[in-house]
Amino acid sequence: GLGSSDSGGSGFSLAATALPERRRPGGGRPRYEVVRELGAEEVRWFYREDRKTWKPFIGYDSLRIELAFRALGSSGGGAGEPAAVEPVCVRSGLYEVDVASAESYPVYWNQTEKIPVMRGQWFIDGTWQPLEEEESNLIEQEHLNRFKGQQLQESFDMEISKPVDGKEAIHSLKLSRNHVDWHSVDEVYLYSDATTSKIARTVTQKLGFSKASSSGTRLHRGYVEEATLEDKPPQTSHIVFVVHGIGQKMDQGRIIKNTAMMRDTARKVEEKYFSNLATHVEFLPVEWRSKLTLDGDTVDSITPDKVRGLRDMLNSSAMDIMYYTSPLYRDELVKGLQQELNRLYSLFCSRNPEFEEKGGKVSIVSHSLGCVITYDIMTGWNPVRLYEQLLQKEEEELEEHWMSYEEQRLLEELYITKQRLREIEERLHELKASTISKPPVLKFKVENFFCMGSPLAVFLALRGIRPGTSGSQDHILPRTICNRLLNIFHPTDPVAYRLEPLILKHYSNISPVQIHWYNTANPLPYEHMKPSFLNPTKEATSAPDTESASAAPSPTTSPVMVRRHYGESITNIGKASILGAASIGKGLGGMLFSRFGRSSATPQTMETGKDGPEGDEKKATTVGTPPLPHSSSGFLEPTVELEHRIDFELREGLVESRYWSAVTSHTAYWSSLDIALFLLTFMYKQDQEETDKSNLDTL
Repeated sequence: GLGSSDSGGSGFSLAATALPERRRPGGGRPRYEVVRELGAEEVRWFYREDRKTWKPFIGYDSLRIELAFRALGSSGGGAGEPAAVEPVCVRSGLYEVDVASAESYPVYWNQTEKIPVMRGQWFIDGTWQPLEEEESNLIEQEHLNRFKGQQLQESFDMEISKPVDGKEAIHSLKLSRNHVDWHSVDEVYLYSDATTSKIARTVTQKLGFSKASSSGTRLHRGYVEEATLEDKPPQTSHIVFVVHGIGQKMDQGRIIKNTAMMRDTARKVEEKYFSNLATHVEFLPVEWRSKLTLDGDTVDSITPDKVRGLRDMLNSSAMDIMYYTSPLYRDELVKGLQQELNRLYSLFCSRNPEFEEKGGKVSIVSHSLGCVITYDIMTGWNPVRLYEQLLQKEEEELEEHWMSYEEQRLLEELYITKQRLREIEERLHELKASTISKPPVLKFKVENFFCMGSPLAVFLALRGIRPGTSGSQDHILPRTICNRLLNIFHPTDPVAYRLEPLILKHYSNISPVQIHWYNTANPLPYEHMKPSFLNPTKEATSAPDTESASAAPSPTTSPVMVRRHYGESITNIGKASILGAASIGKGLGGMLFSRFGRSSATPQTMETGKDGPEGDEKKATTVGTPPLPHSSSGFLEPTVELEHRIDFELREGLVESRYWSAVTSHTAYWSSLDIALFLLTFMYKQDQEETDKSNLDTL
């Protein structure tokens, strides 16, 4: 509650009332009955990101920071040289705190801006925001000088500030812009010394109001909740590497912000749906682009000056695709991502040695071009291999042609020479392998590979991948390499393509699985969702397109809608015209429609002329075990289904235009609650099943 509050005022006061009561005499651990120096558990450390309000560290982190701070010898009566203290690991291990410099910095990625940390001793009533450290130290020192050893009141009410009417201040302290009055040991108020505040205070006092109730801010010594080592984050059982696509050079650090958004969104989902599990999923950004030199500044030097801003944007974004298709730089991009993935995994395991021991899992979430590079690293695909396959095919075709004796003799010599060359290469490779064992491409097995807004299907199609007959993911990504492949896309994302039709052809006419909205009550598990056909009047060769109403893929306040079908919204007018022509029944219009129906529709489509578009939509939205497509639709009658669904589509929103959504949807995945729930559903699947099983066993 406190950690997520961005502002003072109501956010913190609500959080404060929801927290356990501050431990005082009569409840929990006995507190000192006389005024002494604050215990380590009463101090609370805070951090501040992006110049927002101070956020408290959890008790486990704060207590360890305070102990390190005291080890430096800079608090209380510590004398001598400050001891060297190791950085304190905080925030689920993602950051470290350097107590000496009062700064925090990330462990797994580089960040130019340091995150300041602050030691809180005195706090503002209601918001429980800390006073600035300099003022807090002065007040604490004055409090101890004046009241140390004195008896405290027996009861402490943190929620109600008792009026101090009629009480004169027994002690006062002047600060630079404020002053502090002690009305008793436990009743301390801060007053502003600005001119307007003085005037207001004088007026209200003349009207009969007390000085404190009119303009004072009550202060509390020690945080609302005492820090304990039990208040610690759960163990990480699953790490997710988040890989960026194009454009990182243009906006360096964007993947760090995007991953932070995804992590924060996942935390909310974890609290709501997976709080019963004792494990935790951690998201780590993989920033592979900025370390690459590639062509240096050659491309910049040949870029004309006119519309330079637009050209620079294209050089920093779309140019990454050209680099990847270049035989000169492709390997550098692949190696850059591969090394960064392995570096992060090794670093994580070195800091969390129990992760591998307890069978920790690794998943990858890739965006845009990052999906293609990640896929090629996992599968070891290389254009050289494709070139060798083409040469082999040419040789086979050449052997089938009639040849003269001389041609045949030369071909045999070439074949023997190549065979001999292969044998020498293999022997040389064996000798090298015996001295240097080649490490695996990745140091871990990938449990789930989530593609977001991915053009991977286009790359695979252009590499010659064609639909098979097995219905297995192994056709494009073997299960031995990656347990589960999932392709997530927004309906209007122009960069995203479907993968399922590359495995089984007839899935191009079966709609992707609709991702549940975050607030859907009792959603049907994805493995139980039966396939449904797309609009039957969809042409077999047309590209998927859907009317979208939102750039934001997850309007959590909107009701669940029946999905609109590919092609429907863009061709509403054209379709109505065709249906109108069919209703005439004669002439050229009827002939055109009947030809259209034969080439791309199922037999039921012919009746839509009577029902109109509404009837057509009603038929198309029927969900259940689909009837087999008619052979006249251009597809073979399917005898097999996919082992697991791969294509998952975000539901559309209710506002914004389809065209604006097409511009923004490619980057709209990071903060989506729907996607966060979807990712965690698959990553927590085994843990959830084990928990449910143990609960059943207990019952």
